Amino acid sequence: MIVVSHDRHFLNQVCTHVADIDFGRIQVYVGNYDFWYQASQLTLKQKQDENRKVTDRANELKEFIQRFSSNASKARQATSRKRLLEKLTVEEMPVSSRKYPYVAFKPERACGDIILEVAGLSKEIDGVQVLQGLTFTVRKGDKIAFVGGNSLARTVLFQILAGELEPDSGTVRWGVTITSAYFPKENAAYFANDLNLIEWLGQYSPPSEGESFARGFLGRMLFSGDEATKQTAVLSGGERVRCMLARMMLTGANALILDEPTNHLDLESITALNNGLIAFNEVVFFASHDHEFVATLANRIVEIMPEGVIDRAMGFEEYLESAEVAQTRDRLCHGHRDLTL
Repeated sequence: MIVVSHDRHFLNQVCTHVADIDFGRIQVYVGNYDFWYQASQLTLKQKQDENRKVTDRANELKEFIQRFSSNASKARQATSRKRLLEKLTVEEMPVSSRKYPYVAFKPERACGDIILEVAGLSKEIDGVQVLQGLTFTVRKGDKIAFVGGNSLARTVLFQILAGELEPDSGTVRWGVTITSAYFPKENAAYFANDLNLIEWLGQYSPPSEGESFARGFLGRMLFSGDEATKQTAVLSGGERVRCMLARMMLTGANALILDEPTNHLDLESITALNNGLIAFNEVVFFASHDHEFVATLANRIVEIMPEGVIDRAMGFEEYLESAEVAQTRDRLCHGHRDLTL
């Protein structure tokens, strides 16, 4: 079987070999995705370290030769070092086709004691009850994965939290220290304009910053050179996602709301986003179909079901394996709604 996938968990569970297509060649690694990633990164680091050592040694030899080449008592040593210098070769590092965007969320301030309190939240969409009496409180450091079979319920909840939708009943109370940034699942409305990327990002940049700031930021998100002047109308799905992430990073928010941000991204961008959110020390609310993304990021799981809600402070793998959670889900399906902790 030969498989191509952006799902790291799937590749880890299925693959026995990984064919790495990069540097203009194919190299096969025996092992799953995690083994390939660690082995390839180690090989790259070793080459970089070797080159750094050779460069440092060459600089030492050049300095000695420059200082003592005209000194009669040191002339022989200088000549010897010239021969050594000629033998040193810095291996040319091949250019990888694999590009990682720079994703780092830097909050302007830390979250205070009160972050978010949701009480009795209900919402009906087109005659269908999507949310019913949803209640939960967010604590410092929570990175909450919202899961469940109804993606509309998650999207509606995120829209309410972001202030884009009003609930039919219930309250949403944000703490006074909290500023939020929202990544919507559908982003077409943000690009319904006749702007290039520099102009588009300028809408969300500090007023004091100009084109050079926008170009620098876009370059870190893999829009360098002429790419920064592309029209928003011609962007691919993955390019739009990178733009939306750049917009979020510029907010300095300490509460991030992300509705399926891994959709349309390649493996490198998913990895960069994953690592950026792991490093973020404040609050994250998110939904994703990427198993690895959820498993490595979430420390709390909220499962929204038609019959009620399961809310547990645990990682995703533990949640999936929990017999208590399975029993709770079974009881919910048989009509008992008061089981959220």
